[in-house]
Amino acid sequence: MAELKTKPTKASVSAFIDAIEDGQKKKDAKKIAAMMRKATGRRAKMWGTQIVGFGSYYYTNTAGKDFEWPLIGFSPRKQALSVYIMPGVSRFDGLLKKLGKYKNGKSCLYIKRLSDVDERVMERLINESVKRMRKAYKTK
Repeated sequence: MAELKTKPTKASVSAFIDAIEDGQKKKDAKKIAAMMRKATGRRAKMWGTQIVGFGSYYYTNTAGKDFEWPLIGFSPRKQALSVYIMPGVSRFDGLLKKLGKYKNGKSCLYIKRLSDVDERVMERLINESVKRMRKAYKTK
């Protein structure tokens, strides 16, 4: 099996966020980063070239290979701000009903602008996600 390309790097998170050209997306990224840092108590790290992650957890895939992945993270993609909710988005249906305008994948929320969602609900979602991950996995 191929090795994961998305690993923690020494790249500067501040430089990555500061390089975001869209001013609103840059502000939104800074707010999301603050929420995630508060929830995890961890400093941000770049994971690969595009993901800002906080903390980490360890899991074993079905082939028995161990991996490290961010406890929670985000990426300011061109189309939307991608927020990685590692326990899976569907586990938070009650909060999602109150969140606002978003799209989602299995473990990802796609938000055009932070103003499209209720920031208090987003913060609760981040906090609950981190709590579930810490309960289910060995984290750091």
